[in-house]
Amino acid sequence: MAIPEHIDQQNIPSHVAIIMDGNGRWAKEKGEDRIFGHLSGVKSVRESLEAAREIGVRYLTLYAFSTENWSRPKAEVEALMDLLVKTIINELNELHSNKVRLRAIGNLDHLPESARDELQSAIEKTKDNDSIDLILALSYSARWEITEAVKSMIKDGVKEEEVDTNLFQKYLYTQDIPDPELMIRTSGEQRISNFLLWQLAYAELYFTSTYWPDFRKADFFEAIAVYQSRERRFGKTSEQITENTP
Repeated sequence: MAIPEHIDQQNIPSHVAIIMDGNGRWAKEKGEDRIFGHLSGVKSVRESLEAAREIGVRYLTLYAFSTENWSRPKAEVEALMDLLVKTIINELNELHSNKVRLRAIGNLDHLPESARDELQSAIEKTKDNDSIDLILALSYSARWEITEAVKSMIKDGVKEEEVDTNLFQKYLYTQDIPDPELMIRTSGEQRISNFLLWQLAYAELYFTSTYWPDFRKADFFEAIAVYQSRERRFGKTSEQITENTP
């Protein structure tokens, strides 16, 4: 699929984050079990990554598994972890050939050993790739991330007068990654759900009723088009933005 003409190649967000929601409901509507929805969502990951690469997005973060997801039925969690391992194995060569750098954020120590090992192996193999960073948020919680950052600052003996936003960001998982300019959530839900709470402070939020397994390149491009139609003011007035525009 060609890049739509209405997409402004000079105004592409460098970082897009996605909450991949609706797998279970999609499967239920088709009379299938929930894991079928998760399995079908792998194609949506491929298409979103391909679309992001084509238009020049530099970082793509996917909310793959939250800390709250551990409370789901044991069979579903085990199936999700198994799917994670198989997907990494199946997709690794293509990711590497397309110069995709795989990264992960979250409490990875909680992952099963098999998943953790495959993930670390893939991260190591792709570490020097530079077309796009694909960041998986796994066993991730923004509140947990922020809490851990505070603990690390205390351990490092950071003084009160030293604390500012720049220093705090250095203690986050995303310390070397720019904040997302656009956050997409599928399935019609309109919540952030404990995802990148600090980093999404000024992101444009795009919600679509499309379930994740049905999300395709055209949907990704539509989200980009909506992003480009918005005026990003960062607390300023429209007049101030206009005055500073060359």
